[in-house]
Amino acid sequence: MVMRDVQTGQRNEEGIAAVLGILKQQLGEKLQTGQAFREQHSHTTTYLPRQIPDGVVFAESVEDVKAVVRACATHRVPVIPFGTGSSLEGQVNAPSGGISLDFSRMDKVLRVSPEDLDVTVQPGVTREALNTYLRDTGLFFPIDPGANASIGGMTATRASGTNAVRYGTMKDNVLSLTVVTADGEEIVTGTRAKKSSAGYDLTRLFVGSEGTLGVITSITLKLQGIPEKIGGGVCSFPTVKAACDAVIMTIQMGIPVARIELLDEMQMRACNAYSGLSYDEKPTLFVEFHGTEDTVPMQSEQFSMIAAECGGEDFQFTGDAQQRAKLWKARHDAYWAARALAPHLGALSTDVCVPISRLADCVAETHADIRDSGFLGPIVGHAGDGNFHILLLFDEKDPADIARAEAFVERLNRRALSMDGTCTGEHGIGQGKMSFLEQEASSSLPLMRAIKKTLDPQDIFNPGKILRPGA
Repeated sequence: MVMRDVQTGQRNEEGIAAVLGILKQQLGEKLQTGQAFREQHSHTTTYLPRQIPDGVVFAESVEDVKAVVRACATHRVPVIPFGTGSSLEGQVNAPSGGISLDFSRMDKVLRVSPEDLDVTVQPGVTREALNTYLRDTGLFFPIDPGANASIGGMTATRASGTNAVRYGTMKDNVLSLTVVTADGEEIVTGTRAKKSSAGYDLTRLFVGSEGTLGVITSITLKLQGIPEKIGGGVCSFPTVKAACDAVIMTIQMGIPVARIELLDEMQMRACNAYSGLSYDEKPTLFVEFHGTEDTVPMQSEQFSMIAAECGGEDFQFTGDAQQRAKLWKARHDAYWAARALAPHLGALSTDVCVPISRLADCVAETHADIRDSGFLGPIVGHAGDGNFHILLLFDEKDPADIARAEAFVERLNRRALSMDGTCTGEHGIGQGKMSFLEQEASSSLPLMRAIKKTLDPQDIFNPGKILRPGA
């Protein structure tokens, strides 16, 4: 269960005291040990309990990162990388104490190559800041997880989001990394070439490693040209299954949809109330197409025909930028809209992902499970990838309600795994999903542990995440 995985690790009090003394001498005011700073760096956007670090270092250079890693390696003290704190499975918690390594001051765009469609950034650059910087180049970075996450955090959690159905996830868009390893030295994992057959793919080993194998200090990313024409709209359906069937047919027919998002009737009710919308409170698809003045209307018409065949009602298309912005702002605010349905309750945000052919079955069964369990649990998903999210609202002060919530999460993950899916499409494992990873990847866990032991022999990099301590 979720809470079972959140354990307190063994603290190295002598080592922690020594590291704090070394870093204070070497880094001065870049190290903060005040209670408020430390609490801010255990923030996690879910109900998992906070576990605060002993100090926070606001790194300003690679040399600062090396200093932290070397001190912590010498004294066997944990290092927990921190981007913006928007992770959802306890990735920034410090179960054994240690040093939170904050990258908010390493927020520079290091170089842009418009001709090659790539860019290199420091890990603290946020996705919104990057796209603002790129605006005059005619290029953009398409990965959009909703939150204004840092590029380093997005890389560490292998993030995706609303555009993934067309542009892929972080693993498809990272060309190379620089990483500080356990010996305090920096390595480069690849080049700017668009493909390579040279050796092991270390870039993708670190993408999604959640800070458990090393500390990412720069990221080289692929970019895309800003489309000539963008259009999109909204279409409601009589049932969740009908909406999912429309998604499946759209993907299988090869329509190059850029975004196709599913919101169930409860989520639509929440978005209408929170964002001032007036759409039908039925299962709904938000869609967007990227292309030319000729192709976008054609793709929209093809989708409209599919939606009608699946029972869709009144597809509302728009090419107006302001109307689209309002629509997608509402989608990105779905988390807060759902929380507003019952502000007095706690919230557990979780996700799974299944093959597209099983999406309708998985969502429909989950929808019924939520209803039968008596929970408020809006569903929203990146339906074009088979990935969907539930924000389960429950009384986090009531042990019985916590147990019911965890039982639901257990059923959800078993359901996805039984359909040849995964326990997480984009939230990551962190602390919250270690037991489900053990079910999903039982045959490969020994190899994962061997990789962790080889690259981090003293277990200083974000311990207690992905792999269960001592297992």
